[in-house]
Amino acid sequence: MAIHNIPTPEKNGAVWLAGEASGDFIASLVIPEVARRMKGAPQYGVGGAKMREAGFRAWHDVSELSVRGYVEVLTHLPRLVRLRSSLARRFADSMPQVFVGVDAPDFNLGLETQLRRRGVPIVHFVSPSIWAWRPERIHQIRRAVDHMLLVFPFEQEIYKRACIPATYVGHPLAGVIPMKPDTAGARAEFGLDVDDLPVVTVLPGSRPDEIEGCAPAFFGAVEKLLHRYGDMHVLIPAANEQAREKIIFLAGQFARLAQRMIIRIGASHRMMEAADAVLVASGTAALEAALYKKPMVVGYKMPALTGLIMQKKALIRHVSLPNILLGENVVPEFLQYFCEADQISWALEDALSNDARRSELEERFSKLHESLIADTPNLAADVILEMASRRAAR
Repeated sequence: MAIHNIPTPEKNGAVWLAGEASGDFIASLVIPEVARRMKGAPQYGVGGAKMREAGFRAWHDVSELSVRGYVEVLTHLPRLVRLRSSLARRFADSMPQVFVGVDAPDFNLGLETQLRRRGVPIVHFVSPSIWAWRPERIHQIRRAVDHMLLVFPFEQEIYKRACIPATYVGHPLAGVIPMKPDTAGARAEFGLDVDDLPVVTVLPGSRPDEIEGCAPAFFGAVEKLLHRYGDMHVLIPAANEQAREKIIFLAGQFARLAQRMIIRIGASHRMMEAADAVLVASGTAALEAALYKKPMVVGYKMPALTGLIMQKKALIRHVSLPNILLGENVVPEFLQYFCEADQISWALEDALSNDARRSELEERFSKLHESLIADTPNLAADVILEMASRRAAR
């Protein structure tokens, strides 16, 4: 190979890997600032539509890694192992200035360990929830990561005790979601500004298997509520076309819901902003609903064996981020065997009709929002560029 064909770190910039829709969004907010400071050096790796819109060069799409749970991953394990080995070689050979793994710890930590052994500086963005379950993972993090970017302030003490370099950069969502939601403007975008009917936004998850687990109970709850209320608007965002098709198929089993629902790809934030109440699968979307100051009901259902394993490894009582961050049960959670249409429907009805509770949640969620705001793109870029400088100095 001629010497001028050998890639250099300065040419190849940073390599990123996001494993699901939330990571794709978070990375997209930071990539432009990192690229600017790297004087336009390519940002490349594994990502989704939001990252591509930010100028990212996707070698693989985020959907290739969207697998949840212990048991379910077994069917995908050979493919994922091959993909991780392939990416480790290809990323290392491209000589990036730095690797940034965005969430997806089950995939990223193993990949980061391999790349770190090959001399690539490693930044991991969004700590695994070691404070909620699987605390033993801190030892894997120590082997895999040079610097952790934290999105919750209380995590700083955990990493300080573990002697792992970490920086709190604020939660990226807190900086882009408005402190006061534009509910009327959002409703107008979906043609809902012509009547006073209630608006419910339903988020059964972003991955097909997640939708398959949560959607029957969620859609059944909305169907029951439609029978009691008579009429309402139902907004359902889809992460991609595959998710949209799955939602249409499952929702088609509920006659009233099928007539009232509006489905849009990539419109989760605007649909939450338009809502009177939100029914959401536990995860980042529950935090998003809190940042939009919306009353919500959280549900989650996965196969029984996976759920049992996760329950045994749990350290805290709550699973939804609003409840975890506020330290109490401020939003109802219906998990596993309790994730059933009837009881969810009554909780959702209360979320729609309880004005006193709505006002209380708006106040508490506003304070939570304020606590998570920071200049995330610049703070994250500071760390990423510092790590990149280490390789340049070698």
